[in-house]
Amino acid sequence: MAPVSLIVFVSPSHAVKMHTKSCVAMKNKILSLAQRRQTLSFIAVVLVLALALSLPWLLLRSGSSRAAPAPVPAMIRSGERIEVPAGSPLRQRLAVAPTVLSEGVHAVELPGQIEADPAHTINVLPPVAGKVIALKVGLGDRVRQGQPLLIMTSGDYAQAASDRQKASDALQLAQKVVERQRGVQQAGAGAAKDLEQAESNYVQARAEFARADTRLKSLGNAALDSGGRSLTVLAPTAGSITALATGVGQNANDLTASMMTIANLDSVWVTANVPENMLSAVAAGQAVNISLPAYPAQKYQGKVAFISDILQPDTRRSPVRITMRNPDGRLKPNMYANVTFAVTQPKQVVVPASALLMNNDNTTVFVEVVPWTFVRRTVETGYEEQGLVRIQHGLEGGERIVIKVGVLLND
Repeated sequence: MAPVSLIVFVSPSHAVKMHTKSCVAMKNKILSLAQRRQTLSFIAVVLVLALALSLPWLLLRSGSSRAAPAPVPAMIRSGERIEVPAGSPLRQRLAVAPTVLSEGVHAVELPGQIEADPAHTINVLPPVAGKVIALKVGLGDRVRQGQPLLIMTSGDYAQAASDRQKASDALQLAQKVVERQRGVQQAGAGAAKDLEQAESNYVQARAEFARADTRLKSLGNAALDSGGRSLTVLAPTAGSITALATGVGQNANDLTASMMTIANLDSVWVTANVPENMLSAVAAGQAVNISLPAYPAQKYQGKVAFISDILQPDTRRSPVRITMRNPDGRLKPNMYANVTFAVTQPKQVVVPASALLMNNDNTTVFVEVVPWTFVRRTVETGYEEQGLVRIQHGLEGGERIVIKVGVLLND
């Protein structure tokens, strides 16, 4: 059967309407496709972000499923040895350093006391037995040389003044007789024996005057009045009245009892009592530092002037005196002082105080025998100064020890 062809005739207006509908349908189809693509892209982004966020958890989950490695121990003990293995946190905290030898000077501080210099201290004794009728000074007063101290009356003084006066008159008379006999002898009228007798009398009178004058002057530094009724005792030196043992109206009958003491304090002594075992480290001329509780902010320097040859039997100490200038008078007798001697020490190992650890009743350190392996060692310590401790026994110079937080190695 032959095919049949169907021909449809469409009007122009109908054709236009069909074309418009086709375009609208095509547009809607294109918009729908674009929206689906955007949705797919958004879903893809969400999936990627979710995967990225869950990846660490997945990896952790995967890693936890495997066996964790064993932790590194802080230390390993083997008998007396303590090893700090690689990776131990103790290696970051322990400090290890070699020991050093030092012969540093050790400062030894001893108690002392200010004293008046005996070479400039004078006890004023009564020149003769008598009675004090006036006192010109008081305790603590400063006096100058030749200043009146007191006035006293004395029969002995009056007798001495009288003897000197008689001797003076006899000397003048003997001198006139000699001159007269010489004139007579020169005129040829006198006998030679008379001149000789006059000259002998003159010599005796001169000797008697010398004796009486010396006796009067031996009474001391005294100003004599013309009638011998009183004498004024004068200051033999300049200084301060440090002791007063007399008063107005007191009888001074003991010629060996001091009435007052004058001390010149322009120079004083600082006396320190040095123990017997330290005497070998102290020498004359050695420099010392001195501090006083009265003036804590001020330091003084001096030199050893005298070391006693005799130990005090009760304290087993020897007085060592240091001469100090005292122009302003601030250093007063009987003040307390602290005297610091610089004593040279033999070479010994010194370690920081932080390296020492107490183990029961012993002082110990940790010594490195091989790198990062330590053993405990007991040491005997000396004095500590500026954070360093001298080791008398137990360590050699150059040995490496733990100097910081060694307590972490304790049991």
